[in-house]
Amino acid sequence: MLRLANAPCSWGVIENIDGDRGGYAQVLDEMRETGYAGTELGDWGFMRTEPAALKSELKRRKVELWGDFVDVNLVDPAAHEAGVARCVKIAKLMATVTVGNPRQPFLVLADKNGSDPKRTKHAGRITLEMGLSEDNWRIFGQGAEQIAQAVRDETGLRTVFHHHCAGYVETPDEIVRLLDLTDPDLLGLVYDTGHYAFAAGPEGCQKVVEGLDRFAERIWYVHFKDCQPDIASQARQNEWDYFEGVGQGVFCELGQGGIDFPAILAWLRKTDYEAGILVEQDVLPDMGDPKESARRNREYLASIGL
Repeated sequence: MLRLANAPCSWGVIENIDGDRGGYAQVLDEMRETGYAGTELGDWGFMRTEPAALKSELKRRKVELWGDFVDVNLVDPAAHEAGVARCVKIAKLMATVTVGNPRQPFLVLADKNGSDPKRTKHAGRITLEMGLSEDNWRIFGQGAEQIAQAVRDETGLRTVFHHHCAGYVETPDEIVRLLDLTDPDLLGLVYDTGHYAFAAGPEGCQKVVEGLDRFAERIWYVHFKDCQPDIASQARQNEWDYFEGVGQGVFCELGQGGIDFPAILAWLRKTDYEAGILVEQDVLPDMGDPKESARRNREYLASIGL
């Protein structure tokens, strides 16, 4: 049976945005209480960064460490060296904490999402002319490969790239471009259902299984996130930026949006996918009641056979 995890971003621990999101102990307790077997680290420093202390906190709650999301400004070659150092530091912590575990965590690499005003303003409605130049694509791909190589060499962990709205790898065609530029043995893809749906346009929710087929050979890890099509439509019509869309609930609770999760689950089982499913319900700090959302998400997953 596929194992299930949740992520600190479901509690508002999202790319160092300030606000009340609860401490790590509360978040881990609530993850376990609502039925999840694993977590990601969240922003650096949110959880304990001493290996023994972090391992103890996870072990006593019987929660596994599945990975960590790390954003790097990959289009800027001057940021690559620092990006490598930060990713290796985080990967070493994860590798030490998970020694002896049956599954290794992933280094989840992403662009510095939300840092480019145009991409942030037009999330969910990116056009071709908003994309990278050929030179910038080359720099971006080289940076991603350099990080993945260093992480593997230093820790043995694998790196997956997280396509993400408000970053330079958002649309399906941009995912293709990055994967074409990078070594399939070095860099995999974490397929995020919600980001894919929002990025793929007005009919994006209906294209998520098609995306699984399109990128099947590179998908090493899967994030379950729903997308509310009516709110996505409002975001496009009203020209909301990415953070306004998130704040309005474009990434809703599982089963409340337009994504066909039973079909996705059938695809995962058909293809013998085994890496587990991480639930992400991207929320900003102070939005709603994360524990109850996590519980409802878990209940929905149970209703479809997970």
